[in-house]
Amino acid sequence: MGEGPPVVLAHGITATRRYVVHGSRTLARAGHTQVSYDARAHGESSPAPEIEGAYAYDALAADLGAVISSHAEGRPVVCGDSMGCHTAAAYALEHSDRLAGIVLIRPVSPGLPPDPDALAHWDRLAEGLERGGVEGFMAAYERDLDVGPGFAETVLHFTRERMALHRRPRELARAVRELPRSLPFDGIAELASLDLPALVVASQDEADPGHPLAVAEAWTAALPRARLIGEPPGESPLAWQGGRLAREIAAFCAEPAVGERLGG
Repeated sequence: MGEGPPVVLAHGITATRRYVVHGSRTLARAGHTQVSYDARAHGESSPAPEIEGAYAYDALAADLGAVISSHAEGRPVVCGDSMGCHTAAAYALEHSDRLAGIVLIRPVSPGLPPDPDALAHWDRLAEGLERGGVEGFMAAYERDLDVGPGFAETVLHFTRERMALHRRPRELARAVRELPRSLPFDGIAELASLDLPALVVASQDEADPGHPLAVAEAWTAALPRARLIGEPPGESPLAWQGGRLAREIAAFCAEPAVGERLGG
C-alpha cells in the first residue's frame, strides 16, 4: 500500500496483518510504502513445518527478513506489536544495518523464562481453540481476562473479531502453545547493543495488563536511542487507535536520525 520509503508492520499473536495500524491508510498518505503480512499460521498464512522451534522467535525473525528482502526496497522502519515487537527486536539485534529505525509496540518479554502461570494461560487458550474453535478460545480467554472497568467489552469484541480471520485454527493453536515458550533475546541487557533509533509504544496496565507498562519502560531504558510514548491513564491504549498510532509512526519516520537512513 502506498509509495515511498518502506514501513514494515508485524502483528501480534492471534492477530493478522490488519491489526497493527488497524486498517489505517495514514502511512500511505504520508508518503510511505506500507508492507504488512500474516505471520506463520495466522490469517491467510501457511503453517510452519512440523519441526521443533518452528514457532520460535528466530524463525519468525527469519520470516520478517524474507518479507523485508522481497517487499521493502532499501532500509525500512520496522514496526512490531507484541509478538511482532519481539520479532522485530530479534531481527534488529542481528541486522540493525538493514533498518532505518524500529517501532516497538507493547513489549511483553524481559528476555527471561516466562512465569509458569503465564504459560498455563497460553495452554488454556490453545486447548480451547483446539477443542472448540473460536468459541472455545473465547471461553478460555474470558475466564482469564482481568482489565479495568469499561475495557472488557471492547477487548472481548476485538478479540472475537480477529479470531474469526484465521484459516487454520488448529495450527494457530500450536503457535499459541509454542511461541510463549520462546525468547526474543537472552536478557534485556542485550538491547543495549541495538544502536538504532527506536520508538517504544506502551499501554497503561488498567486496560492492557498483558503488555505491562514496566516492561515497556525497561526496554526504553535499555535501548540506547529510544523514547517512550503512550496514552494517558484512563484512555484506550494508543496501540488500539490505528490512525493515531500511524501518525506517531509517520512522525518518527520524519525524524532526521531516521529519515537520513530510511530507504537508503
